[in-house]
This record gives sequence, C-alpha cells and structure tokens, in this order.
Amino acid sequence: MKLHTLAAAAVLAFTVAAPAVAADSNISVSLQSPLAAKVKVVAGGAVFNCADSACVAVSAPDQALTVATCKAVAKKAGAVAAFAGERRGLQAPDLARCNGAPAATVTASN
Repeated sequence: MKLHTLAAAAVLAFTVAAPAVAADSNISVSLQSPLAAKVKVVAGGAVFNCADSACVAVSAPDQALTVATCKAVAKKAGAVAAFAGERRGLQAPDLARCNGAPAATVTASN
C-alpha cells in the first residue's frame, strides 16, 4: 500500500511540475547598438547572455517577458529594439517604457 501511495505521489509531482518546465522558452533581445564586450544580465528569473547587438535567454520562464525584465537588460546592455519570446513579444509602447520613456498619461474627460 505504501508503494502505491509513493508511486501516486511521484506521478502527481511530475504532472504538476511538467507544465512549468514546458512553459519555459527562449527570449531574444535585439539591441539598438552593438556592445563593446559581452555582458551577462540576470533578470526576471532568466539569464541573458549578450554579445554584439543581441541578448538571448535560454529556457526563460514566461513571466520573464515583461517591461521590468526588459528595463533590467536595457540598463546593463543598452537600448532595446526588440524583446520577444517564442509566443509573444513586447509591442512599441512597452519597448518605449523599457528604454526609459515615461508612461503615457491618461486624462479623464468630463
């Protein structure tokens, strides 16, 4: 009986953990200017290896695809031209915020 319980627990643990592993993907970053030297940036649970005009994070968690992570990369590697994972990427307004542009102000109309 204990063996069956242990086996069931192992199957359950693998089933719960498997989607988290499958959710990881690569994130590619294009920089606006080439780097003089290689740079490593750790942000959003991902490790970005940067060289020339590109940074790549292999097996990055989906939650790393954010403006905050982009800002961390831009701070160390320079202005970002594109920031994208395998399924989606940051759009122009988010890239502008990534590179330090203030968020657009919203005015209420009466």
